[in-house]
Amino acid sequence: MSEAGRVLIIDDEEALRDSMSQVLAKEGYELRCAADCRQGVELFGRETFQLIFLDLRLPDADGLSVLRQMKEASPEIPVVMITGFGSIESAVESIKLGAFDYLAKPFAPDELRLVARQALQSRAMALENILFRRELKDFRAYDRIVGGSRAIRQVLDVVDRAGPVDSAVLITGESGTGRELVAREIHRRSPRQAAPFVVVECGAMSEPVLEDEIFGHAKGAFPGAGEMKHGRFELAAGGTLFLDEITRLGLALQSRLFRALQEGEVTRLGQSRSVKVDVRIIAASAVNLAQAVHQGAFREDLFYRLSVVPIHLPPLRERKEDIPPLVEHFLRKYGAKGGGMPLSVSTRAMLALTEYDWPGNVRELENTIERAVVLSRGGEIQVEDVMSRGISLGIPALAWAGDKFKTLADIEKTYIKNVLNDQEGNRKRTAAILGIDRKTLWAKIKKYGLEGKVTS
Repeated sequence: MSEAGRVLIIDDEEALRDSMSQVLAKEGYELRCAADCRQGVELFGRETFQLIFLDLRLPDADGLSVLRQMKEASPEIPVVMITGFGSIESAVESIKLGAFDYLAKPFAPDELRLVARQALQSRAMALENILFRRELKDFRAYDRIVGGSRAIRQVLDVVDRAGPVDSAVLITGESGTGRELVAREIHRRSPRQAAPFVVVECGAMSEPVLEDEIFGHAKGAFPGAGEMKHGRFELAAGGTLFLDEITRLGLALQSRLFRALQEGEVTRLGQSRSVKVDVRIIAASAVNLAQAVHQGAFREDLFYRLSVVPIHLPPLRERKEDIPPLVEHFLRKYGAKGGGMPLSVSTRAMLALTEYDWPGNVRELENTIERAVVLSRGGEIQVEDVMSRGISLGIPALAWAGDKFKTLADIEKTYIKNVLNDQEGNRKRTAAILGIDRKTLWAKIKKYGLEGKVTS
């Protein structure tokens, strides 16, 4: 399909069809033409169109009846009626039935170009409104990847290279590590960034509901289906479809998904006509997909289709040097939302935060900082604020060592050593991550006897 879109012209005047086709083809549209209702409806049922021009008077049918049929099947497709002199009343009636506009013969090429452009803009806005009504999330200012660890730098490097291309991406990592955030960043760096980013949470719905969400349904497809519904594939047209927890799909639904990716088209439930789709797929999973394939729980062909570019997000416990910048990031985020004074974290509280293993990963850390901002009584968050036991797990601020708590010196020594090792002994980067100068870092390395533990 051309970039501008595919257009169907249904008119019994061959000269008019030819002249319209020539004008629109120069604008980049892909044209299909029909001389009567039968041919037009047959093309409409076989192919996907972004715009339709329909004559009010056809040799084998009334244009208004064809309009009703098309708007019932695909209400998002704009239809422009073509009318001759003396049929203006019928053209106005067609607007009431859902036509986008009408052109009265004879019309100039500029009129044709203008109405085509306006109709396609209207279609794009209609699909965007559907997205808003379903309360899909937008990319927000504070939703970005934060961290300076080697692991995160490697992730960002892959994101940077994968963004501009159209290859499928598979993101793996534990729950709470930021899989959707990485997917959104890939979309933001892609040529599709102006088009929708649509999320399907595969683990949040039953199989029948999930199938309906992904592929949509025709009116009357099942009891209660009072109107046609666009699937997420269609809503993501031109953009990115993010399938989170992809392993939750059953084998039958995996088969439908593989066919959709293979053919570049989907079929709504209860409808035989397929719909062409142009989307980029990003999938995510908390489990090892290759292992699921080995166990027979996931289709091998779909696995290879999805995992062209693999990205693994390590858990927060394996990159603790990212905790301080994440804490600062969430402080700014929730401090700004609260409209209060800028907050900081005490040394003791920060050591407590870096000592904890965070089984809920970045999501748990974010929830903890949000709660601490609410509970804090002053401009500095104390260890008591982050230790509060509430709706999420409390933090054992000073982890047990045998039958007693570790000292602050022990925690600081371990933390400095971990950051140095992650930075491969680079003291400049280590000092920057720790928020101290190189002279202070060198003094601490000597104090804790770390000279021979890491490379210089």
